[in-house]
Amino acid sequence: MTSRQAALVPAFVMMGLSASLPTTAMAQTESVTLEQAVAKLAALQAQLEAVQAEVAALRAQAAAKEQQPQQQAAATPPPVPADPIKISWKGAPEISSKGWSFKPRGRLQLDAANVSHPAGIADSGLGFTNEVRRAYLGVQGTVPGGFGYRVDIDFAPGSPEFQEAYIDYTRGRTTITVGQHNGFQGLEELTSDVNTSFMERAAFTDAFGFERRLGISAQYRGKALLLQGGVFTDNIADLSDDANSSYGFDGRIVFAPKMGGTQLHVGASAHYRDTGTIGAGTRYRQRPQVHTTDVRFLATPALPVTAETNYGLELAAISGPFYAAAETHWMNVSLAGAADPTFFGGYIEGGWLITGESRGYKDGAFDRIKVANPVSDGGIGAFALSVRYDHLDLSDAGIVGGRQQGYLASLIWKPTDYVLFALNGGRLIYDDAAIAGTGGDRDYGATIVGLRSQIDF
Repeated sequence: MTSRQAALVPAFVMMGLSASLPTTAMAQTESVTLEQAVAKLAALQAQLEAVQAEVAALRAQAAAKEQQPQQQAAATPPPVPADPIKISWKGAPEISSKGWSFKPRGRLQLDAANVSHPAGIADSGLGFTNEVRRAYLGVQGTVPGGFGYRVDIDFAPGSPEFQEAYIDYTRGRTTITVGQHNGFQGLEELTSDVNTSFMERAAFTDAFGFERRLGISAQYRGKALLLQGGVFTDNIADLSDDANSSYGFDGRIVFAPKMGGTQLHVGASAHYRDTGTIGAGTRYRQRPQVHTTDVRFLATPALPVTAETNYGLELAAISGPFYAAAETHWMNVSLAGAADPTFFGGYIEGGWLITGESRGYKDGAFDRIKVANPVSDGGIGAFALSVRYDHLDLSDAGIVGGRQQGYLASLIWKPTDYVLFALNGGRLIYDDAAIAGTGGDRDYGATIVGLRSQIDF
């Protein structure tokens, strides 16, 4: 109630009293009974109570108006910056703001292995060996406008080497990539080495010289269809030679429908590479399924290669904790002044995730196994058991590089999503091996056992 309203109350009361009570003059001309006086006083009290109620209502209304701005201020959150800096977890801390992002990445693989000595072969690379298989450090991220980048450097070799170094642009389902990156050789080669089922990929992938190369490529990712193609020169490390004028083309198609709970994969690829002026002296060879040794039981002589033409087929399926995969690959080698041999490699394998997880799959390749019960949460991690038959034939058209049949098994334990321990073992059977044993014998076998400790982010 305002001060003016408060001042009116006594005045109003006085006016009521003066109008109701008899004066001396009125008493002389008119007599008032006691009952009439009481009635007038009661009416006056009712009017006073009505005024008090009106004043209380005015006070409540004024108080509500004073509190309303404070309530609105409390209900309205403070303004949020238009695009704040965000830190999220995507296998490693990722910092992002205004379309930019930056995430560190890396991996460390420590390998130890034992390769048995076939009779009559003494080589320091046989027996127990160990190495730092890979030691990557790198970064990846995005740039406003649909662009991205990635750089990985491997510090495990004698001198650091670029593995990935590219810029890409994505619009809708299409991505264009420029720089050093993988071609599109096949399922096994395009599966990251941190997600493979064995310590080393199938024998044909190394024997046929699959590697990352500098080039430009495009890929289209549909719901079930993947199309990939590119033009490549050579690996960055090999381009320091001015005489290197090699170039090649890669193409791949994958149909990967999902039928119920089963992920299917059917793929085919084709490749052509002109070796340019560096073809003379090319050898195709392979280690005994572990990388810790430089011994090659399979190896062709140096060949005057002018071009390579490759074809590959791929099949895979993932259903719950079970998976299966198979690939075949043919390489026709064009030789200067000699018949052209065709070398062949392939594998078939199956696996079971004992703890119930499923093998990951993404963009035409196997992906990370997501651990259901990591040790960090009191679980036992994920266990995977795989078996594989691996075949490589480097003998044809008068070229004798030997044949290998591998019977392999792998046990993987992943205590968390980003830590892995692998135990590999198997028996390799050789025909026409490059290294002669007792009495010139080139048909023999070797037993391998390998162990890997790995962390990646």
